[in-house]
Order: sequence, then structure tokens, then C-alpha cells
Amino acid sequence: MLMSRTQLGIQAPPVSIEVFLSGGLPTFSIVGLPETAVRESKDRVRGAIISSGFTFPQGRITVNLGPADLKKTGGRFDLPIALGILAASKIVPTDGLLATEFYGELGLNGDVHPVPGTLPAALRAAEAGRTVMVPRANGLEASLSSAEVLLADSLLQVTAHLAGTACADRLRQSRPAPTSGNVPDMCEVRGQPLARRAMEVAAAGGHNILLVGPPGTGKSMLARRLPGILPPMSEAEALETAAIDSILGRKLDLALWRQRPFRAPHHTASAAALVGGGSDPRPGEASRAHNGVLFLDELPEFSRHVLEVLREPLESGALTISRVGRQAEFPANFQLVAAMNPCPCGYLGDVGGDCRCSADRVSQYRGRISGPLLDRIDILVTVPRPPKDCLRPDAPAAEASAAIAARVAKARAKQLERAGTSNARIPVKALEELCETTADSWDLLERAVDRFALSARAHHRIRRVARTIADLADEDIVAASHMAEALSLRQLL
Repeated sequence: MLMSRTQLGIQAPPVSIEVFLSGGLPTFSIVGLPETAVRESKDRVRGAIISSGFTFPQGRITVNLGPADLKKTGGRFDLPIALGILAASKIVPTDGLLATEFYGELGLNGDVHPVPGTLPAALRAAEAGRTVMVPRANGLEASLSSAEVLLADSLLQVTAHLAGTACADRLRQSRPAPTSGNVPDMCEVRGQPLARRAMEVAAAGGHNILLVGPPGTGKSMLARRLPGILPPMSEAEALETAAIDSILGRKLDLALWRQRPFRAPHHTASAAALVGGGSDPRPGEASRAHNGVLFLDELPEFSRHVLEVLREPLESGALTISRVGRQAEFPANFQLVAAMNPCPCGYLGDVGGDCRCSADRVSQYRGRISGPLLDRIDILVTVPRPPKDCLRPDAPAAEASAAIAARVAKARAKQLERAGTSNARIPVKALEELCETTADSWDLLERAVDRFALSARAHHRIRRVARTIADLADEDIVAASHMAEALSLRQLL
């Protein structure tokens, strides 16, 4: 028996491979809920064994992939199936096979090709105390785990390693230090003091933010510079994010593996592209932005149905995709940054523009964004046209990302020490304990709730933003000034 793993969402359940050889007419059957790619491995395995110089057994070959009720997907079982046949034929020794997990797709010439989902499998194998043998192209991502990694180039080389006549190359654990990468700097954004402050608060507390303003005022520039002021990812967060790319079969850049992702899907994206889907569930843009930023530019241009599917991950930080007989869960703890114009033409309220949109058109345009979705956005600010003086070459340089990031990191550290999470994720039941508020601050919030008919969800989110503002000011108690700024950062559409 050999061990491997299949893919179920971001999980990698173990799969045992058993091979039984018996007499009779030559047949080759695979049982255990194999999908098409797994069933087709019969031809790849036969070709690889013969091309490697071994004799393919004549008779009945039965391969069992257990457990029988777990669907098996992909070509990753080619290598363990081939080794199982060779072991059953007494060509490969069986001693020590259970101590190693094998993943790899075989070519007809016996070469071992890369497979998706290697990192989640290696992480689970490390927890089980097993070594992993992976295709050489998957070696670096597997080395992010704590498992011992053996590199496989061909079936012949793997059999030589198992027979003790040669040794496969080994990789030690490799987790490079964080690097900043080529992230745009906030010093390039001129003017916009309110929007810059809003981005700092959003970064410090992990809050969702909506930027509203005419075209060309810097909304997209601000959004693309948010990753540069966010705290670096922890190793656990970086591994979760890298696992998503591994599932999708994307090559990991280890130089930037600790850099927070920034995803900006086009407004024509479908719901499945945004949150994932398919008969074999795969992660979408929301999961690819896990522990990073999901930027939705021209928010009202997205289909309303597409936007509504974001309501679940905005609350829970995860996505569950259900299909007949199968369910997959993907993490989606992203920070939403959205941008939109104030009206269809984009110039409502702009002193330099000429808006001719009727009130009905403006209302219809803004109505594309539902109230429940807006309720899940913590900060809503206007980004007006900056003064001309800010754009002159001799204008004073704006504050750089490094200075803002230092304040953000200090505030985020206070939050993690206090609650173990960012302020945006503080549970409602913990608000009273973690967001201690003065009487004046509480009165100010209650008056705002009554005047603007704010929902209970908006009430909680304003308190979380005020807690973040207090953290940036290094204050333990939320004062009236902190609450007033939090209210000012929630401008109504």
C-alpha cells in the first residue's frame, strides 16, 4: 500500500493506493470514485512502466483508491499507482513505502510532471509525519512546508531511490524573509488628505472601504497602494494564501510569497469567477485575495447578482461551494476596496464638471448597490478633485508608504495582542469588552444612529472603526473625538 492525497477545497484528505494482481485475461481497473483524469491514468501508467524498461504485468490489475466514498481527481495518482504495480510485481521493495507520500503525473516516456495542489498536500503530510516525493517543478512550493521533500524526475529515478541504488535530491524547508516587492508608494498620491487618512484607518483595522468621486481623482491610485501600507503577512497567513495559488496550479514566486495579494477583477466578471465554482469547485478572485485586497473598480457596473454573492465572505471570511454530492470550502478573508463615480456621467458635485444626470438616473445608478452590501462596508468617503497646486512639480511630497505602514503596524499589533484579530473581525459579543467607550462618545453614536436611521450592523462597524482610530492614537478608551472621526468616515450615498 502507498499513500497520496486528493484535493477537496483547500483540504488534502489522505488516499491509500492498493494494487492487486491476479490471473486471468489482461484487464486494468481503478476503483474508488476516480474521475476521468484518474481513470485515464491507466494508459499513462502502462506507457511509463514500459518506457522505463520494466515489464508490465499480464493478467488482472485492480487498483483501489481508498476511502471508497471520497472522489479522486487529477493526475497526481499516476506515480503512486505505477509504484504500486511495480511493488506488487516484486520489482520495487515495499519496505518504508508507507513513510512517504507520492504525488506526480506521468508522461508516456516515464517523466514525472507537476501537479496542482502540492503545497496543501505537503502541509498535511508534514502534520502526519511523512516524507513527500513530488515532481521537481513542485519542489520549491512543497519546501514551504515542514515535511522532508524528495524530488522526482522520472519513474526510473524514483524506483532507483526506493531500491537503494541511487538517492533522490532532497530539499530543506525554505521560507524566505518578507520583501516589499514592487508595490506603488502613497507618496505618489497628491492631496486627498481625507482619503489618505481613510486608507490608513482601513489598513490599520482591516476595514472595507468605498471611495466615491469623479473620474481621475485618484481612487484607483489609492486602492493600488493599500498593500504597501498593510502589515506583512505572518507565515501562517502566507501559507494559506500560497495554498490557493497551488490549488490553481500557479507557479509560486517565493521572493514575494509574504506579500499580500491584490486582485482587481474586471466588472464583467461572473459570480463563479468572483467567488469560485464549477462542477469541480475551484477558488475564485475572492479566495485569491485571501489575506489581501480585493479591489472592485466601477462598483455599480458589476452585476447586482455578482455583488450579492460577496455578502457571505464579507461576514464570515470563508466561502462554501456546494454541488451534488460534493462540498468545498475556501478561505476568503479579504479586505474589500471599492470605487465608484457619484453618478452615471461621473461629475455630480464636481466643480470642474458639468453633470446633466437626472435625479432618477442618479438614484437608479446608485441603486445597483444594495443596502445590505453597503452595510458591510465600514468606511465610505468622497474623493474630490485635488487642487491644482498639488499637481505642480515643486509641490511638497506627500507622506511615503513606509511612514504610514509603521503606524499601521503598531496599531495592528495592539489589536492582535488585545483580541487576536484585527478590529474589523471583532465578534459582536466582544465589542463591549474590547471597545470601551466614554459616555460622550456613546451619546454621539446614539444621536447619529437615530438621525441617519443606521442599522445595528452599521452601529457595530462604526464602533470598530472608532476602536481603530483610538489604536492609531495609542489610546485605550474610545473618546468622543475618535467616534466623531469614525462617523465622518461613513458618509452616506
